[in-house]
Amino acid sequence: MDPAFVKPRTRSLLQHLSVLKDPRQPCKVMYPLPEVLLLVVCATMAGCDDYDEIAAWGEARLAFLRRFRPYHWGVPCEDWLRVVMNRIDPDLFAACFRAWAAELSPGSEALIAIDGKTSRRTHDRRRGQPALHLVSAWATSQRLVLGQEAVADKSNEITAIPRLLEHLTLKGALVTIDAMGTQVNIAQTILEGGGNYLLALKANHPLVFKDIETFFTAPPPDLIVDTHETTDGEHGRIEVRRHAVCHDVAWLFSDRRYPGEPVFPGLAMIGMVASHTQRDGKTEHERRYYLSSARLDAETFATSVRAHWGIENRLHWVLDVVFKEDLSRLRRGHGARNMAIVRHFAINLLRKPDDRRSLKTRRKLAGWDPDYMHSILTPASR
Repeated sequence: MDPAFVKPRTRSLLQHLSVLKDPRQPCKVMYPLPEVLLLVVCATMAGCDDYDEIAAWGEARLAFLRRFRPYHWGVPCEDWLRVVMNRIDPDLFAACFRAWAAELSPGSEALIAIDGKTSRRTHDRRRGQPALHLVSAWATSQRLVLGQEAVADKSNEITAIPRLLEHLTLKGALVTIDAMGTQVNIAQTILEGGGNYLLALKANHPLVFKDIETFFTAPPPDLIVDTHETTDGEHGRIEVRRHAVCHDVAWLFSDRRYPGEPVFPGLAMIGMVASHTQRDGKTEHERRYYLSSARLDAETFATSVRAHWGIENRLHWVLDVVFKEDLSRLRRGHGARNMAIVRHFAINLLRKPDDRRSLKTRRKLAGWDPDYMHSILTPASR
């Protein structure tokens, strides 16, 4: 197909894939890198979970692939795919993904959830290689992956989250992170990017945690606390959640505070979620605490806290159950990181806003029906 007649979004995707540096010697390249990557992304959308399946799908759907690229020598075999995906620079590939994802969502996001996930079978005990752990950014309203950052060996999410945040457009967004990311430097990075933070607080900051826990146990009568209550019931469970927020945080910075305390920049609100869950005749009680630079009312706070778990339910769960990521045994080169990015490409492409089918069904349809696959790749607008 003539590139001039390819619809804008397809042209954008192929252009982004084309900027990646090919690690192979030019004189020995039979399968151009954009063709390889388009094959891998399309086959992954179509339900293929390993290189053997991807190569087989490419052979069966070669005519479809030639709508977009020449594929003069056909498609590579599984061994070629493995070699190429192991050699691609994953940092450049991740940057390519972020640039492409930014075009899918050109406006600022209202809520961005940050969380990490481990691909459990990518470890190699004999070589002392830990499993791949990626920190991802999730646009909760549009249900899109915005970017990802790998956690370096012998490190943790605390070092990876700031690197990911620096690559995102945070202006006007509320960034939610679990307790691992409740760090002063992370809060500062979010504020410098023009966003606000909503951070879960646990015992990793024991004294601050104890003070806020004591405060919400018996709030002083001279401080205003806004509350909001929600009730959910499904699968034989009834959960009542009481949300409380306080915008008066000056007492946290008084002279009676302990020396060397972590002072979170721009702190404007503290919050609590007290949940009471009835299941099988038993009642469970739990309290969670939060710090925020945004002065949220209790109802908005409740919505934001609840929305954060969309990254678990709509991204991590989908990767494990629909894309079988936890079964992947890629352990050499950069294959595991690069294929994790490919799965993020596939998820974003499959999330057509006008399609009410499950992602599992959409994957199957993409494999069965070339026209359906074509509609995913080339919608007139998003």
